[in-house]
Amino acid sequence: MLPLITVFTPTYNRKGLIAKCFESLQNQTSYNFCWLVIDDGSTDGTDKIIGEWIRQESRFEIIYDCKQNGGLHTAYNRGIELAQTELFVCIDSDDWMPNDAIEKIEKIWHEIRCKNYVGIMGMDCYEGGSYVGDAFPDDVKSMYLWEKLTKYKLSGDKKMIHRTDLLKQVAPMPTYKNEKFFNPSYMMYQLDQYGKLYVTNDCFCIVEYQPDGMSSNIFKQYRNSPNSFAETRKLYLNFPGASIGFKYRQYIHYISSCILAHKLVLGIKESSNKGMAFLALVPGCLLTAVVLWKSK
Repeated sequence: MLPLITVFTPTYNRKGLIAKCFESLQNQTSYNFCWLVIDDGSTDGTDKIIGEWIRQESRFEIIYDCKQNGGLHTAYNRGIELAQTELFVCIDSDDWMPNDAIEKIEKIWHEIRCKNYVGIMGMDCYEGGSYVGDAFPDDVKSMYLWEKLTKYKLSGDKKMIHRTDLLKQVAPMPTYKNEKFFNPSYMMYQLDQYGKLYVTNDCFCIVEYQPDGMSSNIFKQYRNSPNSFAETRKLYLNFPGASIGFKYRQYIHYISSCILAHKLVLGIKESSNKGMAFLALVPGCLLTAVVLWKSK
């Protein structure tokens, strides 16, 4: 019988960090999950340490798959392809789960399974227990993911647990030659077309941001993956109910990404609001200059 949850961990040369993630899974109060590790071409011996854990662990299945290096989004593509369980959650190789996280997810899902939610959105926390960013309002029990940005304006990363069957509907993410920084949230926003997420202030993940992680290298990402960021901004521009100010900010980023991708004319031609795109030209050029300077 399949477990309920796939705990998906993408990793790349994190042999010294991933042990804490594994230990947190060993300490779970429920083992109704499998651990799917997608290795994005590590060269540090990650395969050997995972192989040893596979031989030792009998309480839950560990599935290890090593692929050619292509970036986080390609690891997501592979993980979603391989996942067979009802639910899918990503726990990064430098993060870990509270001991009761699987049990809490399991309990919540059994209570809401018949209500057509696309998944659950809970909290990321720091090791001391404080939330990453804003908590959900007490009177809000569900929301579309886009509402987190445009309606409630909640800051900080959140932990999302999605229905695997729906992820398979929107995967795989597009890939662009030589671009490795396409944020997987692109797929998660696409899931809004299927329904809302149940929200809770329960903590499902303890995060530890690394100096070489995605969050700390944003300007290099803008420079090195402009097509990916342009596609993400186009998705943001279609959020229902987004304010003019929100859309204008997205157009500035969109114009900048198009400049960096050497497709400014095409980008403006493809934009849904060409007037706003033209108004974003000057600040978009300025943002491009900042990106090039900051990413040196």
